[in-house]
Amino acid sequence: MLVYKFGGTSVGSVVNINHVKDIIDNNDRKIVVLSAMSGTTNALIEISNLIKSNKNEVAIERIKTLNENYNTAVYDLLHNKSLRQEVSDYVNMIFKNLIEATKKTYSTQLHNSIVASGELLSTHMFSRFLQQEGFQVVLLPALDFMRIDSNNEPDNFYIKQNLTRLIDSQSEADIYITQGFICLDTDGEITNLQRGGSDYTATIIGAAIEADEVQIWTDIDGFHNNDPRFVNDTKTLSYLSYVEAAELAYFGAKILHPQTVMPVRRLDIPLRLKNTMAPDAHGTLITNQTHGDGIKAIAAKDGITAIKIKSVRMLLAHGFLKKVFEIFETYETAIDMITTSEIAVSLTIDDVTNLETIVSELQKFAQVEVEDYMSIACLVGNNIIYHPDTPALFQVLQDVNVRMIAYGGSNNNISLLVNTSDKLETLQKLQRYVFEAQPQFAALNMN
Repeated sequence: MLVYKFGGTSVGSVVNINHVKDIIDNNDRKIVVLSAMSGTTNALIEISNLIKSNKNEVAIERIKTLNENYNTAVYDLLHNKSLRQEVSDYVNMIFKNLIEATKKTYSTQLHNSIVASGELLSTHMFSRFLQQEGFQVVLLPALDFMRIDSNNEPDNFYIKQNLTRLIDSQSEADIYITQGFICLDTDGEITNLQRGGSDYTATIIGAAIEADEVQIWTDIDGFHNNDPRFVNDTKTLSYLSYVEAAELAYFGAKILHPQTVMPVRRLDIPLRLKNTMAPDAHGTLITNQTHGDGIKAIAAKDGITAIKIKSVRMLLAHGFLKKVFEIFETYETAIDMITTSEIAVSLTIDDVTNLETIVSELQKFAQVEVEDYMSIACLVGNNIIYHPDTPALFQVLQDVNVRMIAYGGSNNNISLLVNTSDKLETLQKLQRYVFEAQPQFAALNMN
């Protein structure tokens, strides 16, 4: 069995939904994971924030506008009168519930329930559309099997047991439709896997059913060797290893949720990235196999804060680093990069939720400097720190204002901390230097 995931743009219009239907119209038995239609999640978050701010009248207007948009989509998508009426009733019920939400006291649970509406709408509409088109399809509610544990990690045993039960009870289907992103917590409340979580849903499901392959379909033809939003003439990477893909996803490649690779890597299930608008393109295939040594891609991650922690003593005292790391662990704040000198530690974080408290704790035994509006530019490839030409790469640094370098912590990653204002220039210079002026840095068989 295969797992297909389609993002919001892929199901964002009637034309695109028909593209998706054509893509899945084959003889393979499959589970199809859907995101909300493009723009819906943002609209629902706005509605939730309006309710939080007690701007209920504005929230209701937003809800009514979104309801009208969905009613138009239903009318355009479904010509079967019975199915059209059934879906229309369901859509209007969802939006009636959203209007009722404006009368409730705001809470995290209410927010999560509001945001979950997008996936409920897209999957119900799409499943009925496929029925209209003659497919043997069953809608599997994600809230009947997808759950996270007390550590906010997938409850894999629960997921496997309940998903298998649901599939076995509907074994006559060729296609199973389910929601990405949404799930239950340990208390049975609606929650989610955070932004981009539909990718993660797909690979969790892929691992649970031991799928032959998981395919992530979006509006771009796989990983590129640089960010096409900022750099011209980027090229698609036909093959990546799990490790390389995870590094790129974590350090800013928007095409993939950072945690997506983990479930399938454990079982060696191939993960393929494809373009809904160009289904015949190869895309990017991600497996355990590596293809060539050298730099394969460059990515950038924004929203980085740099913290310099200087010991009040002349040299780092025994236990100094332990005390530093314990503070970040206590406040559940992950560190991206770290460098040390005789008397100081510099590190970066991307979650500033507890920054003020962390700084206060650090100042009890150290001098602390904080800089924000930073970005990490990351070069990724197999064994790049051992590539014979990699040292020459640092010649480019004379033209880039680099604030910190992480080199050697991973065989497959070199990270450069720069001011966000310098990010665009950094990406473009690295692109020219690595892939154009000095192609010996780049991995073979990139395309």
